[in-house]
Parts: sequence; C-alpha cells; structure tokens
Amino acid sequence: MPLVNPLATDTNEEVAELAKFFNETLGFCPNSVLTMQRRPAIATAFINLNKAVMANEGRVTSEQKRLIGYLTSANTGCRYCEAHTILAAERYGGTAERLDNIWSFRESDLYTNAEKAAFEFALAASSVPNAVDEPIAQALHEYWDEGEIVEILGVIALFGYLNRWNDSMGTTMEDGAVDAGQRLLNNTSWQRGKHI
Repeated sequence: MPLVNPLATDTNEEVAELAKFFNETLGFCPNSVLTMQRRPAIATAFINLNKAVMANEGRVTSEQKRLIGYLTSANTGCRYCEAHTILAAERYGGTAERLDNIWSFRESDLYTNAEKAAFEFALAASSVPNAVDEPIAQALHEYWDEGEIVEILGVIALFGYLNRWNDSMGTTMEDGAVDAGQRLLNNTSWQRGKHI
C-alpha cells in the first residue's frame, strides 16, 4: 500500500495539462505525478523539470536518456522507475537487443564508446557515496560536450529524485509499467516489490 494515494488525473487542471507529456513517453500519467499533485506546485515544477531534462538540445538521444535513467534507477534499486524507464527507452526506439544487453554495455558492440562513457558516469553518479572520479570524467569529456554532460547529469539527478520519491512513497505501479517490467526485464531480477 502506498504511503499516500494518488489523486485522479483530472484533480488539478494545470497538472493535467502538463501531464499530457507522459502520454508520449509512457502512454499514461505516472502515479508518482498523481501523488505529487496533492501539492500542485510540486507536481508542476517536477513536470517542467522533467520536460527540460528530457528535451534533446545536443546529441544525447531520447532513448539514451531513458537508458541512463534505467541504469540509475536499477543501481539505486527503484523497481518502479526501472519499469518506467525501460518502457520509455523502448517507446523511443530501444531495440530488444539493446534493452536486453544493457548490463553488458562495457563489452558489447551494441553501444558506442560515447554511450559507454555516459553509462559509466550514470552508475558512478548514482552510487552512494558518489563514485565519479577523474577517469570517468575524462572519458565523458572525450565524447560529450559540456552542454551534453549537463543533460546527462540532469537525467541522473532527475531519477535520483524519482528513485527516492517512489521507493519512499511505495508508489502503486500502473498496469503498463508492470507489463513493461515483466516483458522487458524478464532476464533480470526485476520484480514489482512494494509497488502494489
């Protein structure tokens, strides 16, 4: 059972309008946002931050951003966000082969060296304590410009917020996310966990 129950999608007109963004990324409005709307200013600020972080200003693609979000969420153990990010990665063009092999990115030819640098950074930056060191930073600068690094870290930080929110809240997982977890993460130890 969630700590706080989500409200209906039409509870707040401004939140409902902004939340249409998630119909493209997920196909539904996440219950995390529906819970945040108990304080509409938090929900609107979060949606606007999400939209800004996920905007493609450089070469970091929508699929890559969702894979970074997935690695960050899996690294912190947020089952809710794992299911959402892998679903969004698929919706933004992630092939079954890329999604299935994300944990072997270091050895795989499915990912570019630039992606590998971003994925290493995601794992290091989402670790506690933070594990970003000089070799990780150098690899990142080798492949990405400073604006793109800001975008990548924006994704990691956004999911740091969401991972804490959803795991602490025990946010109820939507049917679409449960289906994505069961379908796309069946080669991992993923389970729904507390997100009933």
